[in-house]
Amino acid sequence: MCGRFTLSDPNDAMAALFRAQPDNDLPPVPQYNVCPTQSVPVVTAQAGGRRLQAMRWGFVPAWAKRLNEGPLIINARAETVAEKPAFREAIRARRCLLPVSGFYEWQAGPDGARLPWYFTRSDGQPMVFAALWQPWGGSNTVAMVTTAAGEGMAGVHDREPVILEPADWPLWLGEAGHGAARLMRASQAVLQARRVGVAVNSNRAAGPELIAKIDA
Repeated sequence: MCGRFTLSDPNDAMAALFRAQPDNDLPPVPQYNVCPTQSVPVVTAQAGGRRLQAMRWGFVPAWAKRLNEGPLIINARAETVAEKPAFREAIRARRCLLPVSGFYEWQAGPDGARLPWYFTRSDGQPMVFAALWQPWGGSNTVAMVTTAAGEGMAGVHDREPVILEPADWPLWLGEAGHGAARLMRASQAVLQARRVGVAVNSNRAAGPELIAKIDA
């Protein structure tokens, strides 16, 4: 689920929002069809403060010998993340924030077609996903955390990303003590959704027309 998302906010605006030091190799924006294995912006908390840096979307466990070894891990289930060997250390020590503008989810049509929906926050603010990161092979990789869907996803999908509010960022980043597990729940934000065209079904598609509303 949530295998694509969009990025529209300038990197300097993101750095200011999170009070983070930006790296020089952040992915360009806007992007309307961010796919797994691409570079995405991630906020981490380090000894010297927060850092906005680029990571590969697709978590690679520490024991992997090759980048493409095993299935592509783009998300981690909140219900089992603390138990899975791939995530046990990361959920304790390497939690991060993954800011996006919106995300796509697909609904099965009556003829088996994949019908895309585009989700954003109704207040217009950036979405911030709870995520985990893992260093591998001289670079860093990341996966978002997902949970059972709330009302905002009803009828489209049974899972959704864990969306964090600004007040929750310090706790998730490990800046405000323990207890981050309680944040892994369905979003308290009001999500709005619109049907968009099937062009986004292709991972090669690009451009703002991908998020244009169509009649459902």
